[in-house]
Amino acid sequence: MSKAKTAAEKTSASAEQTFFNGAETIKAGFEKAIKNYDTALGYGKDTVEAYMKSATVAGKSVETINSEIYSYSKDAIEESVAAGKAILGAKSVHEAFALQTDYAKSAFEAYVSQLTKVSALFTAASKDSFAPLQGRAEAWAEVVQSARAV
Repeated sequence: MSKAKTAAEKTSASAEQTFFNGAETIKAGFEKAIKNYDTALGYGKDTVEAYMKSATVAGKSVETINSEIYSYSKDAIEESVAAGKAILGAKSVHEAFALQTDYAKSAFEAYVSQLTKVSALFTAASKDSFAPLQGRAEAWAEVVQSARAV
């Protein structure tokens, strides 16, 4: 009977060890899953914050551009009215033609200058709006790599 008892004890010990190893594997897998979940949750939170920053910057940029366009439009209308009055008050056709030519030249130069300014504002707005989002793809790749490594 001692051989049977020894074999039973070995089988029991082997079963206990197998059960223990399985429990440890499940525990390690669960801990890995929790860690990966926390990492993914952190990535999601950072991404939402980046979108919020981007939207805030974009909103402020739109306000700046809108203000600039409004100011230019107001000034252009005032200059147009003043030029019209000056042309209508001209004492000769030659004077009216010279006033019209000067106005057209200054209006065109102001328009080109404004286009350049607004274009620069759009470029800066785009760059500033997307700055918080840069690196989110790299951050996701890091999340995936760290999940694989664990």
